[in-house]
Amino acid sequence: MQRQSVTLAHPTDWPGFRRAARALVQAGVLPEQVDWFTAGDAAGDLFASIDSEPAVTPSPPGWAALPATHPAPQVPPDFVRLCEQLILHRDPARFALMYRLLWRMTQHPDLRHDPLDADRMQAHHMARAVARDKHKMHAFVRFRPVMQPDGQTVHMAWFEPDHFITEANAGFFIRRFTQMHWAILTPDACVRWDGKALHTSPGAQRSDAPPPDAGEALWLTYYRHIFNPARLKLNMMKKEMPTRYWHNLPEAALISELTQTAHERSARMVEADATVPRRRINPVAQRPRDDAAH
Repeated sequence: MQRQSVTLAHPTDWPGFRRAARALVQAGVLPEQVDWFTAGDAAGDLFASIDSEPAVTPSPPGWAALPATHPAPQVPPDFVRLCEQLILHRDPARFALMYRLLWRMTQHPDLRHDPLDADRMQAHHMARAVARDKHKMHAFVRFRPVMQPDGQTVHMAWFEPDHFITEANAGFFIRRFTQMHWAILTPDACVRWDGKALHTSPGAQRSDAPPPDAGEALWLTYYRHIFNPARLKLNMMKKEMPTRYWHNLPEAALISELTQTAHERSARMVEADATVPRRRINPVAQRPRDDAAH
């Protein structure tokens, strides 16, 4: 059988992948006979000939016209959930990995019970990377208020994810900021919540994000005052807040200054005299009454 080429509508085209993978498995197409692309691949090919005519995609595509000689694949729900995360990874080989796993599971059903299989281990490793990226987005998105011409305030943020998580992660921000109008701009895609519906648009540039505002200066003052030099663990901080995110975090501008003076400030705290509280709390007054429950 000749090689099959599948071009998905966009990098996270999960419905398109499912349709193509199901048809290819039913037609008995081996994983090594399939080339996977997205619609943006050709546009980003710097080596494509400018004199060549654009490729014409058959309608229906070639794989859709293949005869079904095998039964439809049956996979457990956890495999579907794994692929839903895996397709958000930025590795171009993710489609081939998902199809190879699907094909192998149809040929060897026991594969789904083998946690040490190399393909399964790679897939779970990539899915965990996507999950970590989602968590970092939850933690490091910083909104800034922007006044619109109609007087409406929209809180906007810029974020640079490692993977294609922007739209998949929008639900978290909808649940957390339901009453707020907000927009998150990323290089891959932009999402905007108007209080009732989510709107998506193509990716943006860093210059499209709003500049710092007065409220940000107040936040920096607060961050400076709550910083405790005695509890500084720089390696742990970098693990939880990798330096690649720092240029988009307002408080990161203070990290260098605060960490350099942490040792000196800690020493002053140790040498300082103990402070006396302004008002002592009477232990008897804080003791619950015996009849409080009556």
